[in-house]
Amino acid sequence: MRDAVRFVLDGEIRTLSDVDPTLTVLNLLRYDLRRTGTKEGCAEGDCGACTVALGELDGDTVKWRAVNACILFAPMLDGKALKTVESLGGDHPVQTAMVEHHGSQCGFCTPGIVMSLWARGRDDAPPPAIDSLAGNLCRCTGYGPILAAAEAAEPRDEADPVAALKTLAGDAPLALTHKERRWFAPRTLDDLANLFVAHPDAVILAGATDVGLWVTKQHRTLDTVIALGDVAELKMIGQTPAGLRIGAGVRYSDALSALAALHPDLGELVRRLGSVQVRNSGTIGGNIANGSPIGDMPPALIALGATLVLRSGGETRDLPLEDYFLAYGKQDRRPGEFVEAVVIPAPAADSLYRVFKLSKRFDQDISAISAGFALTIKDGRVENARIAFGGMAATPKRAGACEAALAGRPWSEATIAAAAAALEQDFEPIGDMRASAAYRMAAAKNLLRKLFVEAGGERATVLNAGPVDV
Repeated sequence: MRDAVRFVLDGEIRTLSDVDPTLTVLNLLRYDLRRTGTKEGCAEGDCGACTVALGELDGDTVKWRAVNACILFAPMLDGKALKTVESLGGDHPVQTAMVEHHGSQCGFCTPGIVMSLWARGRDDAPPPAIDSLAGNLCRCTGYGPILAAAEAAEPRDEADPVAALKTLAGDAPLALTHKERRWFAPRTLDDLANLFVAHPDAVILAGATDVGLWVTKQHRTLDTVIALGDVAELKMIGQTPAGLRIGAGVRYSDALSALAALHPDLGELVRRLGSVQVRNSGTIGGNIANGSPIGDMPPALIALGATLVLRSGGETRDLPLEDYFLAYGKQDRRPGEFVEAVVIPAPAADSLYRVFKLSKRFDQDISAISAGFALTIKDGRVENARIAFGGMAATPKRAGACEAALAGRPWSEATIAAAAAALEQDFEPIGDMRASAAYRMAAAKNLLRKLFVEAGGERATVLNAGPVDV
């Protein structure tokens, strides 16, 4: 094991000894490395002012991704390459385009925008500029000049630190101790399982998009952290007889194409989940494991009958995803047990599958309500239905009474009306800053009606086709 963080900054290997395990990369840059171009705007991964680029070895190349430095912990740099706005030198084509198109006014958000656009330029298949910039907020410009700069910026050939990263790849696994606080970064599934059995009270860390806020907003002290980011087996995506298997360490950005291939609605849902920076760090396994009642993915996956693979030591067990969530903040996960993977069946060819998300903003907003619908309709009757909602209860939850009101009945407006009314037996939603209880109930009923209308109503023939709209 190794007790110092090693990473590459502008081609040079840097070493951090006796580092606080939950020191954020933002604070490391500003206070230790004196790279003050990276700004703190929100300290929770929303505004993008702290955006930096993180590079990982991919064969003989480096794959770069934009991430939020404010909720990234310093040990998560280990074995990777880092670029900040200072790395670009002031005359990079992205910076020049921002100047020429008047894309900066007060300038506070500009470094993060520049780094998002720089990372976009290194992508083999860059998304539209408006998607790349969804995680960068600007109060001054109205975004028009920034989007113009994004379109005008010419890519530039740049040398990647391949040799330096290959040097780091030979390092032993990381195990830090700092003032009796510990950070472990195992590299195999067996080592992870053994560590968690030995330290069942440890915080399991995937992308830190949620845990990072425990530190920056709640000021919690994390005594022991076990990070999943170096476990190769958890980053695998593969097809099994039971469905698409996604390891708990797979980032949303890496799962996007596989989920979109499973069904277009899943792809659109992921595109609206957080921002590029959040999707480049956050994992599907982490989103499920933390048990949030408003996580975007669980309702969509529950509707498909997804199954979790849980592991403790050398043993695994399969658990229907819907049974994992027991109560608010409580999941069916035993001491020393962690989420290894989620297995997602494909929608049946003759089924109607839709996913909906309602939020105040289209981009980068937490759901007020989300829903997943999977129905099989034959000869004008509903054979079976699986319906799940998020934001309607203390956990993501199936709508059992609504399903029962649909199953075996004609696919008609009268059946939909009865099923919508049955939602009142399934849920007693609460009101909060995102939506009132009355709004949530009305919206849930209307999403069922939306499903009916968009599937062609009683005249529906091809039920798994049509527009994609989440």
